[in-house]
Amino acid sequence: MNTPAPVIEVKGLWTQFGDYVVHRDLDLSVLPGEVVSLVGGSGSGKTTLMRQMLGLEQPARGSVSVFGIPLHGSPKETLKKIRRRWGVLFQEGALYSAFSVFDNIALPLRELRAFDEGFIHDMVMLKLDMVDIERRHAHKMPADLSGGMVKRIALARALVLEPELVFLDEPTAGLDPDRSESFVRLIQGLHEQLGLTVVMVTHDLDTLVSLSDKIAVLAEQRVIVYGELSEVVQVDHPFIRNFFLGERGLRALAGARDQVPGRAIQEN
Repeated sequence: MNTPAPVIEVKGLWTQFGDYVVHRDLDLSVLPGEVVSLVGGSGSGKTTLMRQMLGLEQPARGSVSVFGIPLHGSPKETLKKIRRRWGVLFQEGALYSAFSVFDNIALPLRELRAFDEGFIHDMVMLKLDMVDIERRHAHKMPADLSGGMVKRIALARALVLEPELVFLDEPTAGLDPDRSESFVRLIQGLHEQLGLTVVMVTHDLDTLVSLSDKIAVLAEQRVIVYGELSEVVQVDHPFIRNFFLGERGLRALAGARDQVPGRAIQEN
């Protein structure tokens, strides 16, 4: 059986700010339909790597390709087309405070100047339904929303162009445990329903354990291990011991075993 072409392929990536090297010869591939989480300590370059994948920063060396297209050096029109194939959920939601819920979600559609307002209205309402937000909230302003609603509406905006690939930056940050769990279930359901490929940065162990197919651990300017949770926790490294095998980590791992009977997660 042939392995499908990667949705994202990072090869020999160097990220450098002056004399400070963030990534050195970093490699990573994300296959279609996978949920891949980027984790690492402070300064390990998780968010920087995601920004490289979005084409927002240019590497000092190496390449980043998405859907087989190099993000650096390709024609602007080509890049415009592939950017329509992904959506981004930023950490704080990044809703425009002067726009209503409706207008925030509609913005990516309006920017294309290809759809009439009737179609845009129907698409916005469909996405509100998809993220379990009642349509009556469409004309509220971001200041009137709870943190959980902001996340869901930002996710609706990320999905409005019906992307194949979604980037999630700390998707449950700032949410209480109940809202966090509810949001994770929403992402799980959408991933299964839409067949999305997902790249996520998160510090939250419960989110990480619940959603990830694969985990890339960044340390020492590279990916020190990339694989399923059961493989990652077997690697003897200070960050992995502290993050995954401390008190909070062991609770999350125990929860994963309870949720998925027979799941092979071992503790060192």
